[in-house]
Amino acid sequence: MTGSEERRVALAVDVGGTKLEAALVRADGTVVDGTRSRRATGPDATPASLQTAIDEVVAHALAGLGAGDELVGAGIGSAGPVDREQGTIVPVNMPGAHGFGLRDAVRAAAEAARNAPVPTVLAHDGGCLALAESWLGATRGAAASLSIVVSTGVGGGFVVDGRYLPGASGNAGHLGQVHATPELTVEQVASGPASVAWAREQGWTGAQGEDLARDAKAGDRVARAAIERSARTVGAALADASTLVDLEVVAIGGGFSRVSDDYIDLVQTALTAIAQHDYSRRTRVVRSGLGDEGPLIGAAALVLR
Repeated sequence: MTGSEERRVALAVDVGGTKLEAALVRADGTVVDGTRSRRATGPDATPASLQTAIDEVVAHALAGLGAGDELVGAGIGSAGPVDREQGTIVPVNMPGAHGFGLRDAVRAAAEAARNAPVPTVLAHDGGCLALAESWLGATRGAAASLSIVVSTGVGGGFVVDGRYLPGASGNAGHLGQVHATPELTVEQVASGPASVAWAREQGWTGAQGEDLARDAKAGDRVARAAIERSARTVGAALADASTLVDLEVVAIGGGFSRVSDDYIDLVQTALTAIAQHDYSRRTRVVRSGLGDEGPLIGAAALVLR
């Protein structure tokens, strides 16, 4: 990388169902030390609360620009659906934020901090994760890949022949909203909150995913069953996705994917057992190579690559 390339940085913003965060990311994909900060979102988020959070995290990130740094733009990954043309979001897990003009809000905050124009790009957060994994993570070099998050929600994005596939409206990869049963979506069965709720219905007394992890490790049968139910549901959805798209590899990240040491193995077992063809049974399931920084790196890639 040349000296001028090393000074190129992007503002990256990631908006999810539980948090909103921002950081500066360099052209080699590294997050600039001291520039990352986050604010809580949640189901009660509103346009006003999101605007306040954006102003704070963007100002914090851009305060870390060095004297020789070149800010090339802002990339945003958001829980979706998103509207790329309008720059708005309709997040499943934040109903009060439907229609919020996220792209304009980030652009305005960045331009206020910089007193200069800042080109700004919005994409679905699953697509950003897929971009990051194919650039620097676990799906590098794959002919066709899907990268997903299993957390508060479930979502992902596709990369084929090195190119991110946004779909007609920018929302390709909404794995969580495909159906696990005629009545329930994958997200309603397999996400962290859904798994906790199911376990409680079976008599378990914990309150959150961390409790499931602890109790399952200690031998609690209901907690373990909730984890296996989630992994089996995700594996079945991935078997269908691989049958449709002929995937070489699937990378899984997100907090709930770490609920047990063998969660990825459980998903792989389910995919292999359920897939109907040899080519889809060959799809590999791996853990995300970038951890919790993946969505930010992918958001930055929207303007860096």
